[in-house]
Amino acid sequence: MRIKAFLFGLAMLGAVPGVQAQEQPLRLVMNNELQTLDPVVSPSVVTRAFASMVWDTLVAPDSQGVMRPQMLEGWEISPDRLSWSFKLRPGLEWTDGTPVTAEDCIASIRRWGARDGLGRQLLEATSSLDATGPDSFVMRLNRPFALVLEALGKTATLVPYMMPARIANAAGTTQITEIVGSGPFVFRREEWRPGDRVVFYRNARYRPRSEPADGLAGGKVVHFERTEFVSIPDHATKIGALQQGEIDYIERAPLDFIASLRRDRRVVVTPGRGGGEVMGALTFNHTIPPFNDVRMRRAAQQAIEQSDVVASTGLPPDMVQQRCHTFYMCGTPYATEAGTEALKTHSMDRARALLREAGYNNEPIVVLHSRDSALIDPITLVAVDQMRRAGFNIDLVSTDWSSVAQRRTNRSPIGQGGWNVVPLVWTGFDMPDPIVNPAMVYNCANVYPGWWCDQRQVPLLRQFSEEPDPARRREIAAQLQALAHDHVNVVLLGQFAGPAVYRADLRGVLDVGFPVLWNIRRERR
Repeated sequence: MRIKAFLFGLAMLGAVPGVQAQEQPLRLVMNNELQTLDPVVSPSVVTRAFASMVWDTLVAPDSQGVMRPQMLEGWEISPDRLSWSFKLRPGLEWTDGTPVTAEDCIASIRRWGARDGLGRQLLEATSSLDATGPDSFVMRLNRPFALVLEALGKTATLVPYMMPARIANAAGTTQITEIVGSGPFVFRREEWRPGDRVVFYRNARYRPRSEPADGLAGGKVVHFERTEFVSIPDHATKIGALQQGEIDYIERAPLDFIASLRRDRRVVVTPGRGGGEVMGALTFNHTIPPFNDVRMRRAAQQAIEQSDVVASTGLPPDMVQQRCHTFYMCGTPYATEAGTEALKTHSMDRARALLREAGYNNEPIVVLHSRDSALIDPITLVAVDQMRRAGFNIDLVSTDWSSVAQRRTNRSPIGQGGWNVVPLVWTGFDMPDPIVNPAMVYNCANVYPGWWCDQRQVPLLRQFSEEPDPARRREIAAQLQALAHDHVNVVLLGQFAGPAVYRADLRGVLDVGFPVLWNIRRERR
């Protein structure tokens, strides 16, 4: 009844006489519910989508992956590349009307860097970070670091969004409580109804760059006064709402609807390739039994047959990879076969032998299942079935993503709300190389749920961050992958497209791997 009433309300709003198409809100359905607003605390992709609306970054990648100035006017680099001088572009304001300053940026970088894997690497290489004026600051390095701009323009979670210093300094590593943005939209907290809708308005104080939008770089021009993330958990209902024009955009098209949506002229299905492709993964709690034993993780690794997992999505053949065992996504520059020999043919017999070697005694394995996720739900059910056939005693806890996101941060034993396995999906946007890949960069960082630590990987991550030569970087990435498979940081479930779908009357939609709602216009009828 709540869904029907919600859709009736949307229809009535759209039917108000005299309301022009461009004045109607732009409505997006996210794959998961927004729960946490702080992008430094939560690695959730819905939090990143929220954050990209209300905060901006110093630099951003264009569609070719080249880092361009965003909040910055520009930068200068010393000949030895150990000193970076940054200048903010003029006219930047927070949504409370105060100017953006260099001190704000320094505080934001330090807060983000305390938690993010790449950010920690950058701060460890930084000897000082000081304001040289109200709109300029300098970063001095204590050793070579080849990825300064890549860090400051990072798009994989956690993203270094800029916040006021008073908020960043006060919050530290705890969640922020006040949302004061620097981006193209204003979050209306008083209109936020969790489980129903998140409301944004165009930020009248925001000054877009003059360049055309290109990837995540360029001008973030907003053409709608009001934009909403709306909640419609039922897949058939959200598709019906899209087809009838009651919503405009679905972040992840329900997979079993793709074939029919491709034939519907009212909508556009994105290719879901590149940054929009998805890798499923089993993440383990490495800190408590039984997956603190690598033999148990290797047993799960042997139990998984990726072709069966990706088949569960129901996607057309051109949207799945039958097998992909690279941590960097197949078809990308860093893709490698290193360390994959034992994975190319899965073996239930080998999985069962490893369980016996580990002394597994049929203890329940708590698996947190996000049944409301169009992507996570089907692959979880197949992966769990494969683990059961190998001999794991699975206790499947089926709930919504918001509950999973909360519980997966719990490091307690099972009896106190802990967990053993959480199936997730990561986008290609998050996995292109080891220094941003969540399955690698958080190694021994003790901040990412799963909390794995392989000391062999630590120096290689540092070497990758310092290495300027692309060929040598690829070699280091291959070594890291071999170790990650050997240690079983996570088990890869397979790679497949994760297309979005939106109304065909929208123009200017940027397909960057996650939804961004600037640059979009609605065609007048």
